[in-house]
Amino acid sequence: MSKTVTVGISDLNVAKSPDILVTYALGSCVGICLYDPTIKLAGLSHIMLPSSRLAPDANQAMKFADTAIVMLVKKMEAMGGRSVRFKAKIAGGAQMFAAKSNASVANIGARNVQAVKEALGKLHIPIIAEDTGKNYGRTLYFNAEDGMMRIKSVNKGEWTW
Repeated sequence: MSKTVTVGISDLNVAKSPDILVTYALGSCVGICLYDPTIKLAGLSHIMLPSSRLAPDANQAMKFADTAIVMLVKKMEAMGGRSVRFKAKIAGGAQMFAAKSNASVANIGARNVQAVKEALGKLHIPIIAEDTGKNYGRTLYFNAEDGMMRIKSVNKGEWTW
């Protein structure tokens, strides 16, 4: 029997098969799914901001793309995962509010997506699926059994990557 593990905002967690990770309220935030298919180990991080340079407080490391992804990798490795096998899927990074300018607050979703891609690139973890941008929120489910990422959106329906 599988259980569902909830990952909050500025949070991360890891699950083994057959469990499912879920995170809600992905607007401009980005959900980062990492998967080790050999041992069916899944990790999920829900980041709010691109860089820890914005507020270098170690207690808030899970809030930022550059620090949370490294923490997630370490947590998965502690459970037997090997980063050379990890594959990534990402979702979120929406522009939730109409912008009259290209102000950094208005484009935080796009900045989050870019920071996530850079962090994964530095760790040599390939992104194999992506559902980012646009202008709507998402709920993300990540299945440790098969590495499938399922997205639900109130107005857009449901789809799987």
